[in-house]
Amino acid sequence: MKRISLLALVLLLFIGCRQAPKLYVVDETKRGLITDSAMVVSAREEASKIGTAILKKGGNAFDAMVGTELALAVAFPYAGNLGGGGFMVYRKADGEIGTLDFREKAPLAATRDMYLDEEGNVIPGLSWFGAMAVGVPGTVAGVFEVHERFGTLPIEDIIQPVIDLANKGVVVTKRQQERLMNYIPDFRKVNKDSIMFMANWKEGDTIKYPALAATLERIRDNGRDAFYKGEIAKKLVSFIQENGGIITEEDLEKYEPKWRDPITFEYDDLRVISMSPPSSGGICLAQIMKMIEPFDLHEYGHNSIKTIQVIAEAERRAYADRSYFLGDPDFVDIPLNALMDNEYLESRMKSFSFDKPTPSSEVSYGNVEVIESNETTHYAIIDSNGNAVSVTTTINGAYGGKLFCDELGFFLNNEMDDLSAKPGEPNMFGLLGAEANSIAPEKRMLSSMTPTIVEKNGKLWMVLGTRGGSTIITSVLQAILNVHEFDMTMQQAVDAPRFHHQWLPDIVQLEENAFTKSFKRKIMALGYDVKDYTLPSMGNMAGILVLPDDTLEGGEDRRGDDTAVGF
Repeated sequence: MKRISLLALVLLLFIGCRQAPKLYVVDETKRGLITDSAMVVSAREEASKIGTAILKKGGNAFDAMVGTELALAVAFPYAGNLGGGGFMVYRKADGEIGTLDFREKAPLAATRDMYLDEEGNVIPGLSWFGAMAVGVPGTVAGVFEVHERFGTLPIEDIIQPVIDLANKGVVVTKRQQERLMNYIPDFRKVNKDSIMFMANWKEGDTIKYPALAATLERIRDNGRDAFYKGEIAKKLVSFIQENGGIITEEDLEKYEPKWRDPITFEYDDLRVISMSPPSSGGICLAQIMKMIEPFDLHEYGHNSIKTIQVIAEAERRAYADRSYFLGDPDFVDIPLNALMDNEYLESRMKSFSFDKPTPSSEVSYGNVEVIESNETTHYAIIDSNGNAVSVTTTINGAYGGKLFCDELGFFLNNEMDDLSAKPGEPNMFGLLGAEANSIAPEKRMLSSMTPTIVEKNGKLWMVLGTRGGSTIITSVLQAILNVHEFDMTMQQAVDAPRFHHQWLPDIVQLEENAFTKSFKRKIMALGYDVKDYTLPSMGNMAGILVLPDDTLEGGEDRRGDDTAVGF
């Protein structure tokens, strides 16, 4: 491909910045933390340090995954969790790849119409807030499953530093203070009694988590059964039911994570390895990248009108397919090969034109024959032997359903909202769901989480992922393209302004304060409806790039408290 300088791209994109001084401009000289051997990038420095300390002790990337996951439950209760679930994509040093699905499941007592009133309308908030929104948690089962298969250090040595962190406490950052203040009204509405997060916490304060430390001690001493069969299980079920929920001890006892085959595909000289359903991340990423591959994005320029048109139109078509075909593969047959077929995807883009958008009202799911037979946080790890893990974990909304179990010390998820409360109705992220994602007992919810690993010319090249609800897929896409097509460093790729289209609503969402008014007028003149993305942030990316000399570069997202730590 023809290469032009990053400076030229930046100048093209941000011409007119003097009229809009608040716009974010990519620093063309910026590079993230460089280390020689190993690295952890996560949403909080405390979690990254614990993961890195495990690697320094001789643990591998999977040991560090366990420590980092549990540490985020302490340091980042906004999304880190014991009461949620997630997905892991891994690549071992010998090239072996795989994924673990420790996503939450619907309770046994769940029913298709559980969130509808007598007239068949969705009851506002019932799948968003409180105990009825809770899915059966998978995080604790997930970390023990990973450790049992791949871990090398004793589990006690991995969990103890997390317990110490909970007892010592975590310093409140400015962003954490703002988040807590924003959600105090919801905490009051959902919880019967006052909880620790309702206090007037200020930046610089230290929050200690003695109840969570005690829960982690029981897990350290008694393993996963402490959470799913023992004292914790009894207390958790009692708490959920007292608050009107339907999860039982049988739900917890029956929960099992599941190893699944990853989604893999090629783009230029890259091989992308991502999460398979019930995550929509890998399949949507594959569809979008295959649809845009014939276009010379590098020639168009980073975040140029033409680049955004091509990507947004591919996103529109992929998200339309997502809404119809995708769900829990244990319950529905998903035509994965057909959805990633090159001829099919080429046909999907035949209606694309640079002259005008294709209205979403004219874009339905594609003609694929089906034969019967969704707040998150991400972390990336590479160890000194070259093993890599990419993990996205979640309790769905910020602080999940806002229901906090004071005795056990953690928030419960509101993942039931990621199932279709009523096919055809949008969830909290505006995503439509169809029959494939309807509610059923023990069903896993469709998700946008996209933990991803990328190889280049057969070698490990990039480990990345992000939080951000429905914007996760498109943010991961843009980070990969920023490095591959536009010659950015990992840090530049993470920092760069983002945009998003998800079919419905039919809007191109642009990261707030990142695009000029002139740019918006030009894309609107083509017929696109444009809106600033005004939620807290369009994702929080954690990425690691393997450089040509085999050193590692971390990408810490400026939108959060993300921190890279390594050696």
